[in-house]
Amino acid sequence: MRKQFAVCVLALAGFWSAAQTTDALLDLNTATAAQLKTLPGMGDAYVRRVVEGRPYTMKNQLVQKGILPQTAYDKIKDRIVAHRVAKP
Repeated sequence: MRKQFAVCVLALAGFWSAAQTTDALLDLNTATAAQLKTLPGMGDAYVRRVVEGRPYTMKNQLVQKGILPQTAYDKIKDRIVAHRVAKP
């Protein structure tokens, strides 16, 4: 019984960790400047450029549009998403 309980707890812990990671992703189109600034390497200048470059359809547009250099993008790419913005 203890082994089954331990396996269940470990499985739930893995699920919880994955859920937290997904929830922690910042949407480039809706994140505030303060939220963007929490990302590694994101200072005022980069944050301003990201906000001014909106909207994005893909997160790699940060590099394609020259908003961020590849090295800065590589630091944040696993923490961001770019959900399409609905037209009004």
